[in-house]
Amino acid sequence: MRLESLSILNYKNITEANLLFSPKINCFIGDNGMGKTNVLDAIYYLSFCKSHSNPIDSQNIMHETEFFMLQGKYNIHDSEEEIYCGMKRRQKKQFKRNKKEYERLADHIGLLPLVLVSPDDSVLISEGSDERRKFIDGVISQYDHIYLEHLLNYNNALQQRNALLKQEQMIDAALFEIWEEKMVYHGTAIYEKRKSFVTEFVPIFQEYYSNISGDNEKITLTYQSQHDVKDIGQSLSATRDRDKILGYSTQGIHKDELEMLLDNHPIKRIGSQGQNKTCLISLKLAQFNFLKRIHNLSPLLLLDDIFDKLDTKRVKQIVELVSGETFGQIFITDTNREHLDQLLYQLDRDAYIFTVENGNIAQ
Repeated sequence: MRLESLSILNYKNITEANLLFSPKINCFIGDNGMGKTNVLDAIYYLSFCKSHSNPIDSQNIMHETEFFMLQGKYNIHDSEEEIYCGMKRRQKKQFKRNKKEYERLADHIGLLPLVLVSPDDSVLISEGSDERRKFIDGVISQYDHIYLEHLLNYNNALQQRNALLKQEQMIDAALFEIWEEKMVYHGTAIYEKRKSFVTEFVPIFQEYYSNISGDNEKITLTYQSQHDVKDIGQSLSATRDRDKILGYSTQGIHKDELEMLLDNHPIKRIGSQGQNKTCLISLKLAQFNFLKRIHNLSPLLLLDDIFDKLDTKRVKQIVELVSGETFGQIFITDTNREHLDQLLYQLDRDAYIFTVENGNIAQ
């Protein structure tokens, strides 16, 4: 899959840009705060119907303008696809595929597989289980719409049960049972899918980590769920009184954990900056590998300032990995032109270079 061109209008700090891309490598150079990441975010938006950095759509409209517009032209299996997104203030955004508007945005997810590696990924280590669950759910949702429906339905049932827990008056037990049954049904489907995904995903992740680190450390991921040891339906019923005091549900797949260990210790506690970065990049490269096999095409790979905090040896290993035939079209941001020239020399592949300054982009 290739993104052949991108048009941007009033998106964040970019007033207007019409960009043609290399099918191989596209690099964006500029100081921090100039808009490099906003270009990648626009590409991300066209894949996921939302910004990676700001989920509030109206805040992505440039200040003192009334709308933003994004339009990308793609080549997927030699077929042309045009994706359009437009949004006006105080109005619902429009998302169109080949000029036909989607009835549901969820139907678009997965059409344009994409992997973004960014500094924000650090929350996968620093913030723990919530962010790692989101990571798993995000990968699976890119290829399994039924899973996405289970997630949406589970989250709705969870919100309804939590709302009942916060009511001061007595609530009929039958009302709790309605939403708890839905949590069990959808939660079980999510649990089974997560479990099978992690089993298949972990060896891929470990192989990438081993390659980048020089096989100097042992990294493990372990999926832990209440479904492993409990009857969730009974647990939800048994914990109602305690959950009422707390004001939220303590049982269910929203409490699942993905434990990340480095040499049998939590990486959050003992990992160096380089080891943490290696772990995060390995997660994303494994995500790329997984999605490529599922979709039978190469996702877009967006690398946002990834070489910060990595030693020369690890950078070299990453460069060698992404320069292989496994990877297709790559978008890279960096503040250091000399650094980037060295990278491109090692890759030995055609590249387009864009300079970004105060939202203005020049090739």
